Amino acid sequence: MSVQEDIIPTELGNIRIADEVVAIIAGIAASEVEGVAGMSGGIAGGIADMLGKRNLSKGIKVEVGDKQAAIDIFVVVRYGTRIPDVAWKIQERCKHAVESMTGLEVTRINVHVQGVSFDTGKAEDSEEELRVR
Repeated sequence: MSVQEDIIPTELGNIRIADEVVAIIAGIAASEVEGVAGMSGGIAGGIADMLGKRNLSKGIKVEVGDKQAAIDIFVVVRYGTRIPDVAWKIQERCKHAVESMTGLEVTRINVHVQGVSFDTGKAEDSEEELRVR
């Protein structure tokens, strides 16, 4: 991520939106998509750096121009989900969140699926078994 900030002139002055802010917005939106197991640290970090919800700007690369933004999102998906559907929902949700919160036009969102999570989550399994009974 660059340290460049977007400058939006207004009658009262300028509004600056840091790349980190756009990355956090995109990270929160992506993590809310069903089928996303977590954010990945990107190409350098790979699957070993899979992150929880603590640092939502990790796994997000943002390029912000004067009035536009381009976003790369690195995710790990849950086993059993249809990857194209998850990726499309990530693109849709992130575009809406960033555009509505910042006023920037999102020109592209590249979703990089870094891996598949096979975590069964034993606590979740037992809760589902209870609901079935």
